[in-house]
Amino acid sequence: MKSNLLMDFSVNKETSTVYVKREFNASISNVWSAWTEPEILDQWWAPAPWKSKTKKMDFKEGGKRLYAMVGPQGEEHWALADFTSITPKTNFKYLDAFCDSEGHLNVDFPRSDWDISFSEQDGATFVDIAIKHENLSDLEKIIEMGFKEGFTIAMEGLDQIFAAKK
Repeated sequence: MKSNLLMDFSVNKETSTVYVKREFNASISNVWSAWTEPEILDQWWAPAPWKSKTKKMDFKEGGKRLYAMVGPQGEEHWALADFTSITPKTNFKYLDAFCDSEGHLNVDFPRSDWDISFSEQDGATFVDIAIKHENLSDLEKIIEMGFKEGFTIAMEGLDQIFAAKK
């Protein structure tokens, strides 16, 4: 089993886009499920010690996922994903936003456009993510909030789920 899995994180300030390429020791079917099924998503989506809690999810074009990041003291930060495009086991896209527990958007925080692609190579699955922000200041705000560090920890949590299945 490969232990040095690829995690490439880069920022293009000209296009206000974050790019992440991540390798997983799992089949494309298992990785797709981990990204698209709330029961699995909630096990890894938040960076430990935080937890993810999905209130509702309808994974289809035009569907939504309303979820909270729950902190160690029980604090909740809600977010909404609006699914705009789904090509099974290949790609899905959504608009991400901070919101309240009912899904009303918090306009004080930027919205981002996620494009997530899946591919298999030599027994590993690669996930390529492009997260486009409306402008550079929105991108910088997310980076300042610790997005890179938190997302890296969450990816490691997903690695643990796959390792436990082996």
